[in-house]
Amino acid sequence: MNRTVIVTDSTSDIPPSMAEALGIEVVPLTLMFGEEAFRDNVDMTPEQFYERLPRSTSLPTTSQPSPVEYMNVYQGIQERYPGCRILSFHISSGLSGTYQSAVLAKSMLEEKGKSITVVDSLSASYGFGFMVVEAARLAAEGHRPEEILAQAERLRQSRKLYFLVDTLEYLQKGGRIGKASAFLGTLLNIKPILSIDAEGIIYAVEKVRGRKKAVARMIELFKQDLPGVDKINVAVGHTADPASGEEFLKELAGHFTLEEKVLTNVGPVVGSHVGNGTLAVFIWPA
Repeated sequence: MNRTVIVTDSTSDIPPSMAEALGIEVVPLTLMFGEEAFRDNVDMTPEQFYERLPRSTSLPTTSQPSPVEYMNVYQGIQERYPGCRILSFHISSGLSGTYQSAVLAKSMLEEKGKSITVVDSLSASYGFGFMVVEAARLAAEGHRPEEILAQAERLRQSRKLYFLVDTLEYLQKGGRIGKASAFLGTLLNIKPILSIDAEGIIYAVEKVRGRKKAVARMIELFKQDLPGVDKINVAVGHTADPASGEEFLKELAGHFTLEEKVLTNVGPVVGSHVGNGTLAVFIWPA
């Protein structure tokens, strides 16, 4: 049976040790602080990034890998594993041009591109990272690409996500604010709860005064989204602040039975659009 290889980009925020163990090929986006360029989670760790971000006089910028970079990755995989199938999962096309770069790379490979499937996750961070992880597990078990893609789609449709940001400043300046623009100019200590819609666009769910109340409200929203569900898998993305993630998991455990639990950093590229103090929570039924 021909091998199926899983590719993603660094905005999937999969813990590096997990990606390595599962054989996931991660293509990094680029982060720019002025003239300095860093490969996401390669040249700059989340810890380094969130320490530097508040001190930066200008907002960092980001750029997706070029089609040529993706083409080189795909060719390298095909040379290592002749006859393989490649499933390439990427951040929402509504938030980044990364997916389009991968699609163009596939077309540039002509005949060899027919063995590549590029997937628009319509999500961000571990909101699609968990799909990539499941795809890699299924690939390792020898499942056919069609089965893997079907399961990834089932997971995408069942997944619920919310993220809490300290400020909309970064989303606004980075142009990723989408349908959340109505929350601009809110009062001090108002914490916006955001999500990503079916089109892969960020939208505002509601605003809550104070972080503690916002965390409690997020849990209420999950309970509304998953009526009658007890056992869940959960991932919490934090901005180099694992204690905040652990605290949320402890709160959540009072309302659901937690099966798989993942704590992960919101990486530098995604972090450049949401800023320090963000808490992103992704839940899918166990």
